[in-house]
Amino acid sequence: MTLYRDDALKALIPHVRDTDIVVAVYQSCFDWLALNPRDLNYVAVGAMGQASSHGLGLALANPDRRVIVLDGDGSLLMNLGSLVSIAEAAVTNFYHFLSANRVYEVNGSHPIPGGQVVDFESLARSAGYAGSHSFSQLKALTDGLGDVLALPGPQMSVLELQAGQPYPRDYNYIHSAEARAIFEDALNNPITTGQGGTIQGCEIPPRW
Repeated sequence: MTLYRDDALKALIPHVRDTDIVVAVYQSCFDWLALNPRDLNYVAVGAMGQASSHGLGLALANPDRRVIVLDGDGSLLMNLGSLVSIAEAAVTNFYHFLSANRVYEVNGSHPIPGGQVVDFESLARSAGYAGSHSFSQLKALTDGLGDVLALPGPQMSVLELQAGQPYPRDYNYIHSAEARAIFEDALNNPITTGQGGTIQGCEIPPRW
């Protein structure tokens, strides 16, 4: 059974807490915004290759929140050094999900360099991630997500998938000041955890 990206994201949705920060880029971003709109969706605009680095910064600044990065294989190829930085920082709240369809999808589906041979699971493991996993079937992903997210990070999950149902590419929204204001307000407001405590917001500059 082929794994499609929208099915993979739908499987992830029940595991995402209200307090989690989700960092998504490019087609994963458009799909995620359509499937699970929420205030703590971080939109990294014009930052190809930077999802992992932005996620690392957010994880370091918000140790009481989980940071879930929805990355692309072509994007990560432009910033492979971030894997070592993430591992060195030992961010236990960092969960990296990589859509590996082996093409630059939003740029015309051109093949990525080395797409047929690069092993992202091994790259993350050798960089020093606490764990690295690969999923190519929906059932295995659905069964394994809870276990992966219960492990201390950084954790890499490579999703060997195909595009799936297309979702609108709303560039106006992801480039808007509104998207940033919504995220900033949500991040800076303390959230009750439901266990008698709160997660404090993290101050971020007004222009980033």
